[in-house]
Amino acid sequence: MEKLDSENHKSGCLVCGRELVYHDTYESRECFYCKQSYETNVTCAAGHYICDSCHSLSAINIIRQFCDSSELTDPLRMALILMRHPAVKMHGPEHHFLVPAVLLAAYYNLTGEAAKKKEKIEQAEKRAKQILGGFCGFYGDCGAAVGTGIFLSLITGATPLSVDSWRLSNLMTAESLRSVALHGGPRCCKRNTYLAILEAARFLKENLNIRMDISSKIKCEFSPLNKECLKEGCVFYSGYKG
Repeated sequence: MEKLDSENHKSGCLVCGRELVYHDTYESRECFYCKQSYETNVTCAAGHYICDSCHSLSAINIIRQFCDSSELTDPLRMALILMRHPAVKMHGPEHHFLVPAVLLAAYYNLTGEAAKKKEKIEQAEKRAKQILGGFCGFYGDCGAAVGTGIFLSLITGATPLSVDSWRLSNLMTAESLRSVALHGGPRCCKRNTYLAILEAARFLKENLNIRMDISSKIKCEFSPLNKECLKEGCVFYSGYKG
């Protein structure tokens, strides 16, 4: 995974955190998020380019646009890239959509059914909007965990009248929520997102025989932005001894 310099999160490259480079000439560059090409003289030191439209999108819009256009099959890597965008805050209900969106994008890219991706992500957005901010504490049901249930419901076509897909969707949410709950509070939208995505990948492998491309062990880059960070008490903290 690319390493983020947290101090550059607001001013450096939104993809990797490296400094921006202003070139003497304009060249056609593909935007990292929307995949459209533009004439520009600005990239980061690693060559990434983000168009002005994507740079200024809201959290929900950037999640949707990136997941629609991305060809990645690693949902954790996709989540990390999106979390680096300044519109995606340290905590917030945008993570309730981010989780099913990256899982759907990775799943349909992996299965070769990318044509289904856009519609499914749009449905996930509508469903995720019903999960209020603070759901984890006020309702005892983390929105990231619910996001994995939304994901499984969409790929299996579950409805309230389904049989096996109904069972799997509810079990998916239950196992994600258990993973989040056992880690303990206070809430951290980044930690809960990591846990939910990892649980979804495990669940897919065990129940649907689908193996997602999951990145190596996560070392969270967002600890300096979280005043409630558990630090050594979190399995994703860079100094975790485990």
